[in-house]
Amino acid sequence: MHASSDDWMAQAKRDLEGAEWAIRGGYYEWACFMCQQAAEKALKAVYVERGADAWGHSIRHLLRGLQAEIDPAEYPHLDDCARELDTYYIPTRYPDTQNGGVPYETYQSADANRALACAQRMLRLCDDLLAGS
Repeated sequence: MHASSDDWMAQAKRDLEGAEWAIRGGYYEWACFMCQQAAEKALKAVYVERGADAWGHSIRHLLRGLQAEIDPAEYPHLDDCARELDTYYIPTRYPDTQNGGVPYETYQSADANRALACAQRMLRLCDDLLAGS
């Protein structure tokens, strides 16, 4: 059974809410990871809606496949956001990816708030793309 685009987007929004909760609780590493997950799932919702395959976890790669549909003037800095969100996929979860520390000691409020702003931007884009389908 395949999930619908509505299912993907609903989970993306739930992940974004989880990120907001994690920020309030000081779990900045999890907030960053959840923002990456929210953006990934929102982009995959667009692919599902179009009947296209979306493999992988790279926000930048997923976004690149939709470039023809995106007006850069209307959605500035998406590539910058994609790059940043991609950095949160693995290092936010695994201590062996840090240079002498663990993720919860590495990620701070500023990181989580930037990730949240980027994820919100990605979800807004995806909502707009889905509305235009």
